[in-house]
Amino acid sequence: MKKKLLFCSFAAASLLLAGCGTQSGNLAQVGTQILTGVLTGGATGTSTAGTTAQTAGGALGNILASVLGGSSKPTQKQLIGTWKYVQPGCAFTSDNLLAQAGGEVVAAEIKQKLQSAYQTMNVKSSNTQVTFNENNTFSASFAGMGISGNYTYDEASQKVTMKGTLLTLTCYAKRNATGIALLFESSKLLTLLQTVSALSGNATLQTVGDISKSYDGLRLGFDFQ
Repeated sequence: MKKKLLFCSFAAASLLLAGCGTQSGNLAQVGTQILTGVLTGGATGTSTAGTTAQTAGGALGNILASVLGGSSKPTQKQLIGTWKYVQPGCAFTSDNLLAQAGGEVVAAEIKQKLQSAYQTMNVKSSNTQVTFNENNTFSASFAGMGISGNYTYDEASQKVTMKGTLLTLTCYAKRNATGIALLFESSKLLTLLQTVSALSGNATLQTVGDISKSYDGLRLGFDFQ
């Protein structure tokens, strides 16, 4: 079952890359080699097979990094600290959804669109950060809008609830290459961005709305380090 899922993911990504020039063709070829290594279980006998298996492992790590759950679950202790915004974050709620959407290629495209939207709203590391304390209090700033209060974290579901005086935020925590990500259901992210911008119909919010309509089961938010 897992091999079929991996095949669907790599096949969809290869279709997206096909017909986009020599560089894309090379990427598609690499994807095929990686898939071969995965399906054969990293066959023994030649140094090429070993290299292919290692490459497959790296590619699998990238793909699974775009899915909530599994090894991406942080413990509550790992949340503690001050985290500064690095880039937009996104993740699918299951590996099935990721495979259907086209894998890591689509995840990268979504982040690119969010990057443009966040820049319009002046989201940057100096004004977008969050601090989780051991006593379950927190303080956060999103594009300069401050919120503080108490938080709870359910490790099993990765759900973080931050309750401030005037606003309650519900999101999902995920470990990533830089540190952690806080990811929202699309409607919740829209609510946050509307509150930050005080504008309910601008082009930035429309971008987020369009993404959420295109990919059901997607979580959007912020990568922190």
